[in-house]
Amino acid sequence: MKTRLVRTAALVSVTIVLTLVSFAQNTKVQGHWISAWSTAVHTPLAFPGMPPLISFENQTIRMVIRPTIGGQKLRIRFSNEFGTSPLAFGSAHIALVKENGSIVPGSDHPLTFAGQASVTIPAGAPMLSDPAELEVPAFAEVAVSIFLPNKTIPSTFHLLGQHATYISGPGDFVGAVDIQDAKVTRSWYWLAGLEFLTTDNAAAIVTFGDSITDGFGAKEDEYGDWPNQLAKRLAEVKGSSSLAVDNEGIGGNRILYDGAGVSSLARLDRDVLSQPGVVDLIVLEGINDIGWPHMKPFPAREGSPSRENPFAAQAVNAGDLIQGMKQIIDRAYAHGIRVFGATMTPYKGADYFSEDGEVIRQAVNQWIRIGGAFDGVFDFDAAVRDPRLPAQFREDLHSGDHLHPNSAGYKAMAAAINLSSLRVK
Repeated sequence: MKTRLVRTAALVSVTIVLTLVSFAQNTKVQGHWISAWSTAVHTPLAFPGMPPLISFENQTIRMVIRPTIGGQKLRIRFSNEFGTSPLAFGSAHIALVKENGSIVPGSDHPLTFAGQASVTIPAGAPMLSDPAELEVPAFAEVAVSIFLPNKTIPSTFHLLGQHATYISGPGDFVGAVDIQDAKVTRSWYWLAGLEFLTTDNAAAIVTFGDSITDGFGAKEDEYGDWPNQLAKRLAEVKGSSSLAVDNEGIGGNRILYDGAGVSSLARLDRDVLSQPGVVDLIVLEGINDIGWPHMKPFPAREGSPSRENPFAAQAVNAGDLIQGMKQIIDRAYAHGIRVFGATMTPYKGADYFSEDGEVIRQAVNQWIRIGGAFDGVFDFDAAVRDPRLPAQFREDLHSGDHLHPNSAGYKAMAAAINLSSLRVK
């Protein structure tokens, strides 16, 4: 009897080992992963005027994204990196978008996680799906749908999405062609990236910045921000390798201080260095470091005194910003990533403009141009400034606030990028 039990135990052990080996062989992939689309996740912004925080329970969220290169085998990166408790997905699917929030029939694919349809993402962690087969052309819209069975508050999201997000009533509709009577927001929830497996010379460029990189001021759903317009230019270069352009901008972001997302120095590892296949980094940061300490006092509630600017003590000088940019360069170089500097665009007329701040902007821009620290310089300032009044935007290139470009302004910025300096062969 004892011998039979020993043999049975041994057989079970061998079966488990063979199963694990088989799983490892099945999940091993040939080629390399490229970040074809990504966004910078952050916590909800606790500023006056921000939309109220919503919660989900027994609901489906369908988010629309658009990778700038194509592929056939992909995986999705979700993120609970700012969550303080585990995050449960009952199911998740991916499909091609037909129009608005509807999907192309027959293109729907379930996403799995170590072979399982559901997953719990630990607090503070990202989670990659298993590879899935779906042919996605460059610039095709993709729907990523998740079902949240439990009451869940979006602690990790991206506020300014490029497309509408559709939120269902009660139920799991991840595989439905349409989500009926969906509510619409313009944010991405727990969604951080789409990666393609490739065996060619495809690579990724990360654009790193604030709302001017995020695309504030461009027309909704038209992908008119400068990173998307750069991607279109790159795709038109005949005979070039596929170069994805990943937009890692966060509206309000700063180099040296947290506030709208953690500082760029704090998020560099997650948003740039850990992205697969990145060869080039374009940095456009600093205008919020200069401007936020000069914000007008926040409007007070009725009957209460005006609130002081909470960022007034966070003033910076040119040396501070240059030091921060050098840190970005040095850390990127350690990962073999080239770094290109973009000059800060004009902002006279913006709410937080100051003459002292303009002196700092000009000094940092001059260092970017002639300091020799970057692998190349893209002069966005020269592309959009008024030649008669260089401290401010050309009137036809800003969105109305004298700070954010409109689609024409973003196009001018993208046109100022020398494509030959990027890896296009």
